[in-house]
Amino acid sequence: MSLLGVFDISGSAMNAESMRLNVTASNLANADSVSSSEKTAYRSRHPIFATQLKQFSANPELDEPGVGVRVLDVIQSGAAPLKRFQPDHPLADANGYVYGSNVNPVEELTNMISASRSFQGNVEVMTTARDLVLKTLSMGH
Repeated sequence: MSLLGVFDISGSAMNAESMRLNVTASNLANADSVSSSEKTAYRSRHPIFATQLKQFSANPELDEPGVGVRVLDVIQSGAAPLKRFQPDHPLADANGYVYGSNVNPVEELTNMISASRSFQGNVEVMTTARDLVLKTLSMGH
């Protein structure tokens, strides 16, 4: 792998972690939302990542095993929403229940910290690679 390939790999990882941060922020923003039915209640979402593989060439010696991260999909949690008996609530159903989101704020905050640290780690990788490229270029002078 060339040194310049590091930028592609770290850049794709930063994009994936940015998506993870956005999804987590959306989950936290909807943590206290309520609905009048179980079907329309907000369910937490989570991105699914995969290794982004390079297209193979005619010369297998030049092939690299992977060139980054990509977001395959953003899936919705299958956990049931929280059902609360609040007959005076304006969104209560005929039986007096409202349905809250299934977002776990502690889990989401943990995801946010993890994504932020992963993002920062990739920034450090790119900074180090940049410095190495600059040092290499300055050696010619």
